[in-house]
Amino acid sequence: MGAHDLLPAGLLDTLRAAVGERHVIVDEADQEPFVSDWRGQYRGRAAAVVKPGSTDEVARVVTALAQAGVGIVPQGGNTSLCGASVPDTSGTQVVVNLSRMSRVRAVDLENDTITVEAGCILAQLQAVALEHGKFFPLSLAAEGSCEIGGNISTNAGGTQVLRYGNTREQVLGLEVVLPDGRVWDGLRGLRKDNTGYDLKQLFIGAEGTLGIVTAAVLKLHPRPAAVCTALAAIASPTQAVKLLGHLRATCGERLTGFEIIGRACIDLVVRHIPGSTDPFAEPHRWYALVELFDSGAEEPLRDRLTEALGEAAEQGLVADAAVAASEAQREALWGLRENTPEAQRVEGYSVKHDVSVPVSRTAQLIEEGGRALEAAFPGIRIVAFGHLGDGNIHWNAFPPAGIADVKAWSTEVNRVAYEQVSRLGGSISAEHGIGVLKRDTLVRHKGALELELMKAVKRALDPQGVMNPGKVLQP
Repeated sequence: MGAHDLLPAGLLDTLRAAVGERHVIVDEADQEPFVSDWRGQYRGRAAAVVKPGSTDEVARVVTALAQAGVGIVPQGGNTSLCGASVPDTSGTQVVVNLSRMSRVRAVDLENDTITVEAGCILAQLQAVALEHGKFFPLSLAAEGSCEIGGNISTNAGGTQVLRYGNTREQVLGLEVVLPDGRVWDGLRGLRKDNTGYDLKQLFIGAEGTLGIVTAAVLKLHPRPAAVCTALAAIASPTQAVKLLGHLRATCGERLTGFEIIGRACIDLVVRHIPGSTDPFAEPHRWYALVELFDSGAEEPLRDRLTEALGEAAEQGLVADAAVAASEAQREALWGLRENTPEAQRVEGYSVKHDVSVPVSRTAQLIEEGGRALEAAFPGIRIVAFGHLGDGNIHWNAFPPAGIADVKAWSTEVNRVAYEQVSRLGGSISAEHGIGVLKRDTLVRHKGALELELMKAVKRALDPQGVMNPGKVLQP
C-alpha cells in the first residue's frame, strides 16, 4: 500500500483537478527530493507532493486538505537546516511545494520595490535587481537553490545583516494562503502603514506554521558601486569585537559585513576544498573578514579600509591583513568563510549550533563557552565562525574519538552550549529557525508566557493544527 492510500477517498482527484495531474506526485521514488532535507538529517514520508502554479491553485489545494483534516507541509527550495520543510514519517501529510511559482510580478523603481512569488530562487531575485540597477542584499551560501518564500518563512540572515538587517527588514508586504484556504492580500509596498497590527510580521519567521507565503513585496536598495574586502589576522574574539567598534567609528555605514573565522575553519577549508589557500605566511588563531560597500569609487574605499586596518594594527588589534585587489581575490577570501560548512561535512559528524548573543558578549560566548565545553567533554574540537557583526555565531563541535553513543553525546553538548547562550542573554536560534531540530529544546529556553502567546496565535490562525504540524511548537 502506498502512502497516498492513506488519504481520504477522492482527495487525490481533487488535488489533481486543482493543479494538473502531473503536478501531483505519489510515486515514492519521484518524491525523494521532497521528503528529505539537503543534509540528509531528516527523512519523512509523504502521502503526496503537490506543486501548485498560482496563488489560486495553492488556495484550492489548502482548502481541500484543510477540509479533509490532512497535514500540510509548505516547502520551497528545501534547504532548511532544522527539518522544517520535510514531512514526518507517518505518510499522512501532503507536501505543498511552491517552486513552480517563481515569477517576478512587478518592479517599481521609483518605490524601490520588487514583487515576487515565493518560488523565486534568491540568486535569481538578486540578478533581476541588478538588471534594473538595484541591489537586493539578502545573501547566504544556499542562494543558488533557496527560494524567497522559505527565506521569509525562516527570517533568513546571511552575511550582510550588519548593514541591511535580516529578511524581516526587507519585507514590505505579503500574500499568504491561510490554513483554511483563504487568501490574505497584504501586498502593499508601503514604508509607513500605521493602521493596526502589522500582520505580515506573524508569518515572517513562522516556518510555515501559520500559513503559506505565496508572494512578497521586497525592498530594493542602491547598487553599491564599490566593494572592498579584507581578511585581518587577530589574536582573539575580544580583539575582534574591538576591531568591529573601530571600523564602525572609522568607516561608518559603509561597513557591510564583519565575520569571525577561527583557525580551525581555515585548516578544514584548506584541507577539504580544492583550490583554497591560506593568504598569510604564518597561521593565526583568529581572523576577521571585513567588507565595505560604497556608492563612490573603489580606490578611495580601499584606501579608507587600508587606513582603518593600519590604525587598528597600531592599536594592537590586528596582526596582519590582506586586502583583496580583485574580484577573484575577494571570492577567495569569502571562500574561506562560505566553504566552512561544506568542509565540516567532509571532515565528519559535528554538532552544529546557530546561536546569537549581544555583540558585546560574543567574545564571552566563544571564549568562556568554549572553555566550558572543553572542561565538560575532554577531546572535543570546537569550530567557531559566523556573523560577529550582528552577534550570530555558528559554534560547532566535533566529538573525540571513541564516543560510542554520538546521539547522547550530542544531546549533552547541546545542553552545555545552550546553558552558556542563555547565561549571556542569547537565543538558541539566530537565523536557521526551530523546525523539528530545536522544537523540544525551545520549551526550556522560552518563557512560559512567550510560549503561551505563541500557541494562542497558532490556535487563532490554525485551529485544526494542519499547517506544518509538529514544527516549532510541540504538538
